[in-house]
Amino acid sequence: MTLINLTIALDVMGGDQGPLVTLPAAILAVENIPYLQLILCGDESVIKTQLSQQHAFPHPRISIMPTTQVVEMDEKPIFALRNKKQSSMRKALDLVQQGKAQACVSAGNTGALFSMAHFVLKTLPGVERPALISALPSNDPKQDVFMLDLGANVFCDSSVLYQFAIMGSVMAKEVNGIDNPKVALLNMGEEDNKGSDHIKQAASYLVANDDINYIGFIEGNDIFTNKADVIVCDGFVGNVALKTCEGVARMVYKQLQEIIKKNLIAQIMGKLLSRPLKKLFKPMNPDQYNGASLIGLRGIVVKSHGNANVMAFYAAILEAVTEVERQVPTKIKDKLEQGLCQKA
Repeated sequence: MTLINLTIALDVMGGDQGPLVTLPAAILAVENIPYLQLILCGDESVIKTQLSQQHAFPHPRISIMPTTQVVEMDEKPIFALRNKKQSSMRKALDLVQQGKAQACVSAGNTGALFSMAHFVLKTLPGVERPALISALPSNDPKQDVFMLDLGANVFCDSSVLYQFAIMGSVMAKEVNGIDNPKVALLNMGEEDNKGSDHIKQAASYLVANDDINYIGFIEGNDIFTNKADVIVCDGFVGNVALKTCEGVARMVYKQLQEIIKKNLIAQIMGKLLSRPLKKLFKPMNPDQYNGASLIGLRGIVVKSHGNANVMAFYAAILEAVTEVERQVPTKIKDKLEQGLCQKA
């Protein structure tokens, strides 16, 4: 479903480079999505100056929400929540809460965004905690895998993991178009007797839910094998797993470059195989997977990498557009109501 009027609030000042990245991405978004309207939250003079230099202001589908504060990347979440009510991040979330925007996109401080979003938007009925979810590449270039939680919640009990599984299943269906997503719990083994008590209890809840295609436990080495469409874990495990995978990908790529530089035959082969190698490492490019979502809230919040470039932040905006069009929060709410009834 395409909405005639789709409005997204951008935290223009967030991220390592702020307006230098977010504003070009905003221009790109309105140029490519004719029904998209953007509200740019940030320093009005900076926004107007930079947009004017790019001949993009005034624009009929771009408006500005002036703000006087910025949430710094190293600020403690509780400090930002209490003292940065006039920040670009907070104002973007306020616009969603007020119904003036349907989604918020920010590359700012993750902890602050999570705390503010939780406070301003509140969770959906039946949701104890929101989760950070993202699509990751897999063996099948046409099919991603969703993983949650990626760092919003350090520890999750069985009920929270169960809720995450339901929310992740909705995301896989609505964003990736998978009719009956395969859901798995990330564990230290595939056997039923492996893992902690709360993971085993979460598994028992999922087995009892006929609406969830639960396939059992999955190990870390199967994250990218298409064995599951949705992988559920607590935020500590998810964040460590994600960062480990990113680090391994960078290491392999760097070592391959070093080998090619030092060996003449490898240089020749590298040139001959340049296209296949680009194709091989393209799925590992974080730019195209930029845009983790805070799900379980009464509104859509997409978190971009803090060091995102223009194309990566643009990808985060596209993620927000998709979630608005598919009405993800409403469908999570409906699915949770069904799932909690079955669990009871």
